[in-house]
Amino acid sequence: MSDTVSRRSLIQGACALAAAPLLPPVLAQERRYEPQVGPWRGFETTTTVTVADHQGTTRVWLPLPDVETDYQRSLGHDWTGNATTMKLVADAGRGVRMLYAEFPPGVGAPTFTLVSRLQTRGRSIDWSKPGRASEDPEVLRAALAPSELMPTDGIVRKTALEATRGARTEIEKVQALYRWVVTNAHREPKVKGCGTGDVRTMLETGNLAGKCADLNAVFVAMSRSVGIPARDVYGLRVAPSAFGYKELGAGNPASLKSAQHCRAEVFLRQHGWVAMDPADVLKVMRQETPEWIRDPAHPVAAPVNKGLFGHWEGNWIAYNTAHDVRLPGSAGKGTLPFLMYPQGENASGAFDSLSPDSFRYTIAARELGA
Repeated sequence: MSDTVSRRSLIQGACALAAAPLLPPVLAQERRYEPQVGPWRGFETTTTVTVADHQGTTRVWLPLPDVETDYQRSLGHDWTGNATTMKLVADAGRGVRMLYAEFPPGVGAPTFTLVSRLQTRGRSIDWSKPGRASEDPEVLRAALAPSELMPTDGIVRKTALEATRGARTEIEKVQALYRWVVTNAHREPKVKGCGTGDVRTMLETGNLAGKCADLNAVFVAMSRSVGIPARDVYGLRVAPSAFGYKELGAGNPASLKSAQHCRAEVFLRQHGWVAMDPADVLKVMRQETPEWIRDPAHPVAAPVNKGLFGHWEGNWIAYNTAHDVRLPGSAGKGTLPFLMYPQGENASGAFDSLSPDSFRYTIAARELGA
């Protein structure tokens, strides 16, 4: 594109925005931005835990970016601290690894640091070029199975069948479900953390308010219920958004203790795993402007509504895709709906993973040079 055309496009975009009084100062860049594959970007994330409450034996589990795909690859992990045990452990049944640290009662100030280096890039599907994708049958079976909080029968399947009535192909069904979530659910900023993903309760009560782990869970569970493999991908925002939206990027890479974000993906036989994120569409609609946007066709919401169907930005890293996670060595008997936050426990019980200031952990990221 020539400089003349580029300047003309910028001027035209600015004029269009000036005519829309509700538009925030996101201007022409994100309105012209199209999610795309590559180039690879390198990041280093640092998670530091300093346990204030150290009664008895202290145990801590940290999620780590452990997804090897065509959009993310690991460059390694290092850890240091004064724990007697620091090692990688796994919930093998769920296919998720984590860093485990154990401190005996005599350690006065339990502390340790995990540093992970990786490369990530955007994802973008070319719908005009269908093919024939393959995947391990076990992976697909897992992506169709219910979890404790995401059933695939009852009201979930009933709602999904109604939402996809008239849709014949996989793509048409996914489009219908994505549209249904964006139209019927909404972002609720008061929900703690990223939510819990209790899909049955949300549908039975009709309260479709939540955050990313709730909203994308509805999309994933409904997709599974009509035979489309789908999964949540749990991770962390590490850089600003190329869309220009403040809500879709890491506000302060030096302090990411509340930057966790869950995305979603579906497996289509003609395209393989395809990126989705209706939850971020709803985040823009609720929080990007002072006024709550109700219509996804609104000029502020429309670019991201289109852009997050089949695409992701590479400003985010993936931890894992696991549900119903067990923490190896934990005194607790239950499971976590997902592992996206640091977890800890000692003689006084489990720590509040959603309260980093009392749990005493920090997360930071920096982009690595080319």
